[in-house]
Amino acid sequence: QVQLVESGGGLVQAGDSLSLSCAASGRTVSGYAMGWFRQAPGKERELVAGISWSSDNAYHSDSVKGRFTISRGNAKSTVYLQMNSLKPEDTAVYYCAAGLSLLRLRRYEPDYWGQGTQVTVSS
Repeated sequence: QVQLVESGGGLVQAGDSLSLSCAASGRTVSGYAMGWFRQAPGKERELVAGISWSSDNAYHSDSVKGRFTISRGNAKSTVYLQMNSLKPEDTAVYYCAAGLSLLRLRRYEPDYWGQGTQVTVSS
C-alpha cells in the first residue's frame, strides 16, 4: 500500500503564490505517475496537473496552465505543485494521486489518493 501525504495548503489572497508538496511512503511508487486533483464545494473533482515517472511528460489543465507548475523531486517519491497568480476560483481541496501511468490519471483512474489539503484564496 502507498500512503500519500499532502502539505502546504492554507489561506492566501488573490494574486499570491502557494506551493503544495506530496510525499509518498510505504510501498514504492517506482514507475508511477503522480498528480494533483482538486474539488471545490458542489463541484466534481478535477485533474489539475500530472507528471510521468520520468518527468518527461507533464499535463496541466487549461484552467491552471501558465499559472501552476507540477514537478517531481530527485528521489521521485515527492511531487510538488507550484501555484502562482492564485484566483478565488482556485479554492478547493487539493488531492495528491498516484497511478501506473499519466494516462490513468487523465482518465481519473489513479491507484492511490492522499487525504487532501485545503487551499483557500480570498478576493
